Amino acid sequence: MERSTRQRTAIRAAIEAAARPLSPQEILDAVRVTVPEIGIATIYRNLKLLLGEAEIQAVTLPGENPRYETAHLAHHHHHHFHCVPCDRVFEVEGCPGRMDDLAPAGFVIDRHELTLYGECAECAAKGKAKARAKAAPEAAAAAATRPARAHKH
Repeated sequence: MERSTRQRTAIRAAIEAAARPLSPQEILDAVRVTVPEIGIATIYRNLKLLLGEAEIQAVTLPGENPRYETAHLAHHHHHHFHCVPCDRVFEVEGCPGRMDDLAPAGFVIDRHELTLYGECAECAAKGKAKARAKAAPEAAAAAATRPARAHKH
Protein backbone atom coordinates (compact mmCIF):
# COMPACT_ATOMS: atom_id res chain seq x y z
CA MET A 1 0.00 0.00 0.00
CA GLU A 2 1.33 3.42 -0.99
CA ARG A 3 1.79 6.07 1.65
CA SER A 4 -0.85 8.76 1.63
CA THR A 5 0.27 12.12 0.33
CA ARG A 6 -1.28 15.56 0.50
CA GLN A 7 -2.08 15.30 -3.22
CA ARG A 8 -3.71 11.87 -2.91
CA THR A 9 -5.73 13.01 0.09
CA ALA A 10 -6.94 16.05 -1.88
CA ILE A 11 -7.83 13.89 -4.91
CA ARG A 12 -9.76 11.44 -2.74
CA ALA A 13 -11.57 14.34 -1.03
CA ALA A 14 -12.50 15.93 -4.37
CA ILE A 15 -14.00 12.71 -5.69
CA GLU A 16 -15.93 12.10 -2.46
CA ALA A 17 -17.21 15.68 -2.26
CA ALA A 18 -18.51 15.62 -5.82
CA ALA A 19 -20.72 12.56 -5.20
CA ARG A 20 -20.70 12.00 -8.97
CA PRO A 21 -18.18 10.64 -11.45
CA LEU A 22 -15.46 13.20 -12.28
CA SER A 23 -13.13 13.45 -15.24
CA PRO A 24 -9.41 13.87 -14.53
CA GLN A 25 -9.72 17.55 -15.55
CA GLU A 26 -12.63 18.08 -13.12
CA ILE A 27 -10.54 16.44 -10.39
CA LEU A 28 -7.57 18.68 -11.25
CA ASP A 29 -9.76 21.80 -11.08
CA ALA A 30 -11.21 20.78 -7.70
CA VAL A 31 -7.84 19.81 -6.20
CA ARG A 32 -6.12 23.01 -7.30
CA VAL A 33 -8.26 24.90 -4.77
CA THR A 34 -6.21 23.29 -1.98
CA VAL A 35 -3.07 22.16 -3.85
CA PRO A 36 -2.44 24.86 -6.50
CA GLU A 37 0.83 23.38 -7.75
CA ILE A 38 -0.62 19.96 -8.67
CA GLY A 39 -0.42 18.90 -12.32
CA ILE A 40 -2.45 16.57 -14.49
CA ALA A 41 0.31 13.91 -14.48
CA THR A 42 0.05 13.73 -10.68
CA ILE A 43 -3.73 13.34 -11.00
CA TYR A 44 -3.35 10.40 -13.41
CA ARG A 45 -0.61 8.76 -11.32
CA ASN A 46 -2.76 8.95 -8.18
CA LEU A 47 -5.90 7.79 -9.97
CA LYS A 48 -3.98 4.68 -11.05
CA LEU A 49 -2.91 4.05 -7.43
CA LEU A 50 -6.42 4.65 -6.05
CA LEU A 51 -7.85 2.28 -8.68
CA GLY A 52 -5.28 -0.34 -7.72
CA GLU A 53 -6.22 0.01 -4.06
CA ALA A 54 -9.94 -0.26 -5.00
CA GLU A 55 -10.71 3.10 -3.39
CA ILE A 56 -12.22 4.44 -6.61
CA GLN A 57 -13.77 2.92 -9.70
CA ALA A 58 -13.68 4.01 -13.33
CA VAL A 59 -16.98 4.89 -14.98
CA THR A 60 -16.68 4.42 -18.72
CA LEU A 61 -19.43 5.66 -20.99
CA PRO A 62 -19.47 4.68 -24.67
CA GLY A 63 -17.15 6.92 -26.68
CA GLU A 64 -15.96 8.82 -23.60
CA ASN A 65 -12.81 8.91 -21.48
CA PRO A 66 -13.19 7.34 -18.04
CA ARG A 67 -14.50 9.29 -15.10
CA TYR A 68 -13.94 8.26 -11.50
CA GLU A 69 -16.21 7.75 -8.51
CA THR A 70 -15.69 6.46 -5.01
CA ALA A 71 -15.77 2.70 -4.64
CA HIS A 72 -18.65 2.80 -2.16
CA LEU A 73 -20.85 4.41 -4.86
CA ALA A 74 -19.78 1.76 -7.30
CA HIS A 75 -20.80 -1.07 -4.97
CA HIS A 76 -24.51 -0.31 -5.14
CA HIS A 77 -26.44 -0.71 -8.37
CA HIS A 78 -26.97 2.63 -10.05
CA HIS A 79 -26.97 4.25 -13.45
CA HIS A 80 -25.69 7.50 -14.91
CA PHE A 81 -26.99 10.64 -16.62
CA HIS A 82 -24.61 12.35 -19.07
CA CYS A 83 -25.35 16.04 -19.61
CA VAL A 84 -24.34 16.64 -23.22
CA PRO A 85 -23.93 20.46 -23.10
CA CYS A 86 -21.66 20.60 -20.02
CA ASP A 87 -20.25 17.04 -20.36
CA ARG A 88 -20.81 16.25 -16.67
CA VAL A 89 -22.00 12.84 -15.48
CA PHE A 90 -24.41 12.35 -12.56
CA GLU A 91 -25.59 9.38 -10.54
CA VAL A 92 -29.11 8.12 -11.23
CA GLU A 93 -30.79 6.22 -8.44
CA GLY A 94 -33.32 3.62 -9.31
CA CYS A 95 -33.44 1.06 -12.03
CA PRO A 96 -36.00 -0.06 -14.58
CA GLY A 97 -35.48 -3.58 -13.23
CA ARG A 98 -35.05 -6.84 -15.04
CA MET A 99 -34.44 -6.56 -18.74
CA ASP A 100 -34.70 -10.21 -19.71
CA ASP A 101 -37.49 -9.43 -22.18
CA LEU A 102 -35.12 -7.18 -24.16
CA ALA A 103 -32.57 -9.93 -24.80
CA PRO A 104 -32.94 -12.22 -27.80
CA ALA A 105 -34.58 -15.58 -27.13
CA GLY A 106 -32.24 -17.94 -25.33
CA PHE A 107 -29.84 -15.20 -24.18
CA VAL A 108 -29.14 -14.73 -20.48
CA ILE A 109 -28.44 -11.27 -19.05
CA ASP A 110 -25.80 -11.18 -16.32
CA ARG A 111 -25.89 -7.43 -15.69
CA HIS A 112 -26.76 -4.16 -17.38
CA GLU A 113 -25.62 -0.58 -17.54
CA LEU A 114 -27.90 2.29 -18.40
CA THR A 115 -26.84 5.80 -19.36
CA LEU A 116 -29.33 8.58 -19.93
CA TYR A 117 -28.30 11.50 -22.15
CA GLY A 118 -29.72 15.02 -22.11
CA GLU A 119 -29.39 18.27 -20.18
CA CYS A 120 -28.84 18.61 -16.43
CA ALA A 121 -31.09 21.02 -14.53
CA GLU A 122 -28.48 23.79 -14.71
CA CYS A 123 -28.04 23.50 -18.49
CA ALA A 124 -31.80 23.15 -19.08
CA ALA A 125 -32.39 26.36 -17.09
CA LYS A 126 -29.71 28.15 -19.14
CA GLY A 127 -31.33 26.87 -22.34
CA LYS A 128 -34.76 28.14 -21.28
CA ALA A 129 -33.29 31.51 -20.33
CA LYS A 130 -31.57 31.77 -23.74
CA ALA A 131 -34.81 30.83 -25.50
CA ARG A 132 -36.73 33.50 -23.57
CA ALA A 133 -34.06 36.12 -24.29
CA LYS A 134 -34.11 35.23 -28.00
CA ALA A 135 -37.92 35.20 -28.13
CA ALA A 136 -38.34 38.62 -26.48
CA PRO A 137 -36.77 40.70 -29.32
CA GLU A 138 -38.53 38.58 -31.95
CA ALA A 139 -41.89 39.12 -30.24
CA ALA A 140 -41.22 42.86 -29.98
CA ALA A 141 -40.27 43.02 -33.67
CA ALA A 142 -43.39 41.10 -34.65
CA ALA A 143 -45.56 43.42 -32.57
CA ALA A 144 -43.94 46.48 -34.16
CA THR A 145 -44.75 45.26 -37.68
CA ARG A 146 -48.44 44.55 -36.95
CA PRO A 147 -50.84 47.28 -38.02
CA ALA A 148 -52.46 49.14 -35.16
CA ARG A 149 -56.12 48.33 -34.57
CA ALA A 150 -58.71 51.00 -34.26
CA HIS A 151 -60.64 50.94 -30.98
CA LYS A 152 -64.40 51.18 -31.08
CA HIS A 153 -66.09 53.05 -28.27
